[in-house]
Amino acid sequence: MDLSSLSMEQLKELVQGLVDDRIRELIGDPDLGLRLGDSLRDRLKQSLTNSDRLSGEDVAERLGLRW
Repeated sequence: MDLSSLSMEQLKELVQGLVDDRIRELIGDPDLGLRLGDSLRDRLKQSLTNSDRLSGEDVAERLGLRW
C-alpha cells in the first residue's frame, strides 16, 4: 500500500484502525476464555426470561448518575 496515494479520509480510517487494534492488544479482554460459573449462568438465564427491563436513564437515576 502506498500511503501517499491515500486520501485524508482513508488515512484517517487506517490510523484509527491501527490504534484500535493496538489498544485491543494492550488491554484485551481479561475475561476472555474464562468459564461462567453455574450459578452465574443460571442467573443470566433467569434474567433473559424476565420481561422487566430498566432503561439506561432509570439505571443512572437509581445510581445518582447524570448522562
